[in-house]
Amino acid sequence: MRDWTIARFRLLGFLPLILFLAQVAHYARFGGLGNLAWMCNVGNLLLAIGLFLNHKELIRAAAIWTIPGLGIWFWFVWLNGSTPWSSTLAHVGGIIVGMIVLRRVRMDRIAWLYALAWYLFMQLVSRTVTSPDLNVNVAHHIQTGWENTFSSYWKFWLVMTVVGAVGLWAIGLVLSWIWPAASIKAQVEEPA
Repeated sequence: MRDWTIARFRLLGFLPLILFLAQVAHYARFGGLGNLAWMCNVGNLLLAIGLFLNHKELIRAAAIWTIPGLGIWFWFVWLNGSTPWSSTLAHVGGIIVGMIVLRRVRMDRIAWLYALAWYLFMQLVSRTVTSPDLNVNVAHHIQTGWENTFSSYWKFWLVMTVVGAVGLWAIGLVLSWIWPAASIKAQVEEPA
């Protein structure tokens, strides 16, 4: 691959970085900077870093999370009608950039593990540095509406983590069918 093509690909990192910075500007203006730690918001930053460094695992982990991130955002934020423009750009733009770059880096079968590790790391960060009132990444207490189903936060967290892991595995599997990493290796190894 030519150096200029690699450089152009890395420059795509400015798109998710701009999406993240738009959210930074929004939360700096209206309060709640802890909301930047939501998986979907900080995922744009992870995607930007992955692109700048040409780090496939970071790109894959961020791209996988754009899918549940968009769904959760749509259900809990967009449908409530209180959606700032930066939030729409961050979620819709993030998934668009993620899917575009996956065409290039492809998806391996273990990418869901990177996404799960990222989730566990962000759970720790959210629990440590964000306000319990924000309940970022549901890291502090049971999601509203589930209090009657779970008797403790840790039972809720464990179930949510297992369900999340299964969901990430399924998303990774589907994406690896669409853009399999092995197909590139097979093409390179075939005699000309």
